[in-house]
Amino acid sequence: MNGRAAGQPQPQPHRRYNPLTEEWLLVSADRTSRPWLGRKESTPSIDSLAYDPSCYLCPGNIRANGATNPQYESTFVFTNDFAALRPDSPHMSLQDGLLKAESERGTCRVICFSPRHDLSISRMNATQARRIVDLWSDQSAELGSEFRWVQVFENRGAAMGASNPHPHGQIWAGEALPREAAREDASQRRHYAATGHQLLLDYAAQESGGPREIDGDDDWLVVVPFWAAWPFETLLIPRRPVARIPDLTGVERDSLARRLTSLLRGYDDLFSQPFPYSMGWHQAPFDGTDSPHWQLHAHFYPPLLRATVRKFMVGYELLSEPQRDITAEDAADRLRSAVKSASPSAAISSDRGPNEGA
Repeated sequence: MNGRAAGQPQPQPHRRYNPLTEEWLLVSADRTSRPWLGRKESTPSIDSLAYDPSCYLCPGNIRANGATNPQYESTFVFTNDFAALRPDSPHMSLQDGLLKAESERGTCRVICFSPRHDLSISRMNATQARRIVDLWSDQSAELGSEFRWVQVFENRGAAMGASNPHPHGQIWAGEALPREAAREDASQRRHYAATGHQLLLDYAAQESGGPREIDGDDDWLVVVPFWAAWPFETLLIPRRPVARIPDLTGVERDSLARRLTSLLRGYDDLFSQPFPYSMGWHQAPFDGTDSPHWQLHAHFYPPLLRATVRKFMVGYELLSEPQRDITAEDAADRLRSAVKSASPSAAISSDRGPNEGA
């Protein structure tokens, strides 16, 4: 296959390889032009309430389990009232032929990004976003002292299953290494053993200045990965070896805060609406080792293909392998333009809004 440019295949149907998960996906460019008579997503509006008296996550309000939130003025963390993992889970083990099960001990926490009900990361300034980066770091270090895997993530928007519109994320921590973590650990370990380099640092060096880079500076690269499965998927990679969020320097955290706000404003501007996504950090397991093979990175998985049409992973995708409808290069070009044109003036500078319920 002859590339049109470095690392840019011809637009006819082809497969691409994901070295992180060691899987292939099918790329079928220009399928977005097909008629669409299926489900259409409603266009979400930007929440204009700084305080919602009915919100379970706003300061001073009562949560579903009867607990009352403090009058927090910055970020706020609490153990999920409906946690999927519990630290007191009793030990259990099952081995019966092909049937195998084991207990999993852990915990789940909710992170409120701001006391303001209307302040998503895309509307924050860099100072406000930096507080979230520091909280991710502090929580990772604390939970990593007890659990092997610490998964920091955010689901934004009802389209991604967010149960509450108040801007918030979650952290789940457990003893086992989950499926995606195990795949990425194995692939990065093999690459490091063969080359002495971190896989994602080699990838970042190859992508810098190329057709899939959409933003970046001396500390971070923001790129639509060559192997992206979701239409406007992005990957954030530090440019130096970093294994875990707590390892980031102050300068790198400041830079990350700027990259986050600019990327998310670009997402919102792409279709002129609050953009749904699931994002999460993959950091080295907290197993007491240095993990020199592992490179910290964040995945952003937005589902929208058009303003009201989402990408469904069904049929061929469920039964064979992932398939995408536009090339990563075309998606990067559109997203790059949106990031460059997004105005920082959209940021809300005040952390506090009127709180009628206080």
